Amino acid sequence: MARTVIVEAHGGPEALKIVEREVGAPGPGEIRIRHKACGLNFIDCYQRSGLYPMMMPAALGMEASGVIEAVGEGVSHLAPGDRAAYASVPPGAYTEARVMPAAQVCKLPVAISFEEGAAMMLKGLTVQYLFHRTTPLKAGDTVLFHAAAGGVGLIACQWAKSEGIRLIGTAGSDEKCALALEHGADACINYATEDWAARVRELTDGKGVDVVMDSVGKSTFEGSLDSLKPLGMMISFGNASGPVEAFNLGILGQKGSLKLTRPTLFTHIADPAACQEMATMLFDKVASGAVKIRIGQSFPLEQVADAHRALEARGTTGQTILTL
Repeated sequence: MARTVIVEAHGGPEALKIVEREVGAPGPGEIRIRHKACGLNFIDCYQRSGLYPMMMPAALGMEASGVIEAVGEGVSHLAPGDRAAYASVPPGAYTEARVMPAAQVCKLPVAISFEEGAAMMLKGLTVQYLFHRTTPLKAGDTVLFHAAAGGVGLIACQWAKSEGIRLIGTAGSDEKCALALEHGADACINYATEDWAARVRELTDGKGVDVVMDSVGKSTFEGSLDSLKPLGMMISFGNASGPVEAFNLGILGQKGSLKLTRPTLFTHIADPAACQEMATMLFDKVASGAVKIRIGQSFPLEQVADAHRALEARGTTGQTILTL
């Protein structure tokens, strides 16, 4: 049996319940993992609230770390006793133990703690695909990154610096801006006190940026398009302020033949070999010290509702984890 967080109907943080569930044995292509820590992400809130509808009842959580207890037939890259971490579907990481598909579960190097492993997989693999699999980026290019002091943002600031890419961030307070700068951002704009789109133009001598990476959504969408140089790429990968409303596609042409994409991590990691390659690059960045995983908040599993409230109120910095 394992304590597991579920929702029986879409709703607010109060909809989260902890129940005891049978774990069972892994079948072909599966593993059983005993978790040490679980990561929290905005997608968890979207699934709980119904923005991303799910069949009920539903377990939540997309990433965790722990120790492999058993492997099913055909699993060769993991063995009982291995340290492991993952970001994967189906959801269900908010639990003490689970049986799940093995393909996207990755062997965790000893140099990386379980807490770091739980906090970094979804966010770190997201940064990997943003910088290496979405549009060509090279040293000297300029990226605008919204929510630069968040969990994905602080990894992105360091990742950009390690690749020689100039990152201009936005954040909601001077303290958060300072945190982004501390983690490698070239500049960070407080969107609560500045016209951030105009400031981006100033910082780029009126040219605009090569790429915008935007997980905020509705409230930043238009300004993000206005921050791009001609032929620039807009990557919309989240909806923290709500989903982007329908718009006239012709605007992309009017603003400079812009490109727009809406990727998801799970498309990129669907191929097991690609997932393992992406994880290897992430692990190398962290183990080398080029990227440090900042865990800003830690909640015991019993306080999962409080963790969701903090995340939705944008009261968090860095990564948030649940401990078991």
